[in-house]
Amino acid sequence: MIDKLIERIAEKQSPICVGLDTKFDYIPQEFLSREFEKDALTYAATNIFQYNCALIDAVADIVPAVKVQIAYYEMYGCEGMKAFRDTIRYAKNAGLIVIADVKRNDIGATATAYSSAYLGRTKIGEEEIPVFDADFATVNGYLGTDGIAPFVEDCRKYEKGIFVLVKTSNKSSGELQDIEIEGKTIYDRMADYVARWGEDCIGVYGYSSVGAVIGATYPQQAERIRETHPHIFVLIPGYGAQGGSAEGLIPNFDKKGFGGIVNNSRAILTAYQNEKYAGLSFEKAAREATLAMQRDILETFAKHGIAY
Repeated sequence: MIDKLIERIAEKQSPICVGLDTKFDYIPQEFLSREFEKDALTYAATNIFQYNCALIDAVADIVPAVKVQIAYYEMYGCEGMKAFRDTIRYAKNAGLIVIADVKRNDIGATATAYSSAYLGRTKIGEEEIPVFDADFATVNGYLGTDGIAPFVEDCRKYEKGIFVLVKTSNKSSGELQDIEIEGKTIYDRMADYVARWGEDCIGVYGYSSVGAVIGATYPQQAERIRETHPHIFVLIPGYGAQGGSAEGLIPNFDKKGFGGIVNNSRAILTAYQNEKYAGLSFEKAAREATLAMQRDILETFAKHGIAY
């Protein structure tokens, strides 16, 4: 799966992932359905799915992937989870690679159940059924190897991928992740484990389907991890609204523009609220914001001799 993602990135010259962290409050009033459904949660979830579809249609030709953040669907209950599932299906049918941002994990059998839900198959009698069937999932590796092994097994079996939390983009991440033990930070040690877990999943471009989450807000840490772990592919949150810049992305990428994919959520989802895009429909505003992000990254790449 990592080779497929890299090929889509190169094809579109766009290492961009649009984050569908879609809240009901983000949807323009004029887009909302005029017919109120049976209950408020159903109404919200239905409109969120329809909004996602319109956004996907607006950017599918210029980005390789979307990231669907499950928290923004769980908050609308069972109907929200249907919208989560249907968004994944719609995006895949549009030719996009889908990252389920679920940050799941537990130990043993429970980790296996999580992996079955998002990457693998659920067995019912003799039948094995794909449930959410994302291409990648984000996972929490801080429970250790027995919590990651089921996900890695499904990556191999079903040609999927995972991104393990290593150095997250939030301001307080250092409270735990930056603690040093015997000369190595916790995030360094987690990167060591990610590299080890992904040793047997390295594709033709030199990157593993077992990747890492490293925030755009921490370029020095990203450079440190890249130097020691050249095979780790990185999901990079934190660009834009959280303060990450295109310049700060550079340590994650090689000279061919491979090595990472950059997520942007709210700035694209609500681009129509930005004065820069005043007068545009939300779809056109989202597209323009995505194109502006692409230009920003490619121009910065060019300054550093990076080209597809």
